[in-house]
Amino acid sequence: MTQTDNVLIIGAGPAGMAAAVAASEAGRRVTVVDDNPAQGGQIWRGFTAHGSSSYPGTKSLADLSRRLGGSNVEWRCGTRVVGLPSPGFLRVEDEAGAEDLAYDQLILATGARERFLPFPGWTLPGVMGAGGLQALVKSGLVIDGKRVVVAGSGPLLPAVAAGLTAHGAQIAGIFEQAPLARLVRFALTLAAHPGKIAEGLRYRSATLTAPYRTSSWIVRAHGVDRLQAVTVNTAGAHCELTCDYLACGFHLVPNLELPRLLGCAIEGGYVRVDANQKTSVPGVYCAGEPTGIGGLEKALCEGEMAGLACAGKPTAHLLARRAQLMRFASRLDAAFSPRAELAQLADADTLVCRCEDVPRRVLEPCRNWREAKLHTRCGMGPCQGRVCGPATEVLFGWNNDSVRPPLTPARVDTLAASAAQTTQP
Repeated sequence: MTQTDNVLIIGAGPAGMAAAVAASEAGRRVTVVDDNPAQGGQIWRGFTAHGSSSYPGTKSLADLSRRLGGSNVEWRCGTRVVGLPSPGFLRVEDEAGAEDLAYDQLILATGARERFLPFPGWTLPGVMGAGGLQALVKSGLVIDGKRVVVAGSGPLLPAVAAGLTAHGAQIAGIFEQAPLARLVRFALTLAAHPGKIAEGLRYRSATLTAPYRTSSWIVRAHGVDRLQAVTVNTAGAHCELTCDYLACGFHLVPNLELPRLLGCAIEGGYVRVDANQKTSVPGVYCAGEPTGIGGLEKALCEGEMAGLACAGKPTAHLLARRAQLMRFASRLDAAFSPRAELAQLADADTLVCRCEDVPRRVLEPCRNWREAKLHTRCGMGPCQGRVCGPATEVLFGWNNDSVRPPLTPARVDTLAASAAQTTQP
């Protein structure tokens, strides 16, 4: 058993890093757990000084890294949270074995993931999440000269297209499902966020040779053994584009599995927090995307607030900034919400649950998520509903609020260990 004395942070992205800085500088001992091999989250994955121009918020990263350099923060990267063996403990697992980590105060900075919506051909090799392809390229995937279609919804699309272009990809087109009028209304609200305007212009300037189309989405992916082409609906007209990769994602959904397992109240699809980032569960705080998809600045602000609050320090000086960023998050959700047509893309034989090979026609008679799990095993595979859950919310209006341990696939000895015991590999 390991005592964290006293702050345990789950997630080493911007929110988790900011929380660790604030709590450690206030004199608290901090342990940060993340399933990635290094801190930084998706946004700073694979960061190098040589390629810093392609990463947003590098000044913030440099500042956090400097302040963390001499801190007493313990990093547990490559470590996954599996479950809750007893109150005040989280069971974690890494390559060496499993362990129960004690906490007095817990900060959840679990981030978000892409929303995937099924369409015919979406299981072909070469069809990838926009952020997923970006992560692979950051990790060394060679994409120079490859033809890539970027599609879906959200500000991640132009960012991914710019990043892929910097690595030599040929962007065949960027296709945003949201209508132009919605995007214009959203853009008019960005006067209070000049940095975001500059960032968006920088991404677009890097991909000027690629067409950017609104009210457009992928209808079908074509190929035999792997992706060869896609059909795109652009303002009602269909066109076919040859490509090597399709980077597709429909905005983001928060990672709520651990907050739900802990019993945190969820409101409007996000973790409910108070003015100090406290959740409804005593001693548990939440920061970043799980409280609202708002990007880097919101994650940094809320992470700092959570870290200060854990240390008993005032957070009032950050309230106005957070309120501004929360308004931005609400407008972001409204601008990039999925349109009704996307719920009809999957035909009867299109797989909705890829883990358990469950097609749409099998799910149609079900009335809710629970019934679908009981009768079809939808959501019971290795991803535990992380992909098909958000998809069925759009397709059928189901609420996926069923979470049980283990949160991720785990070894049998990890699951069988007694509470607060260290499991040897």
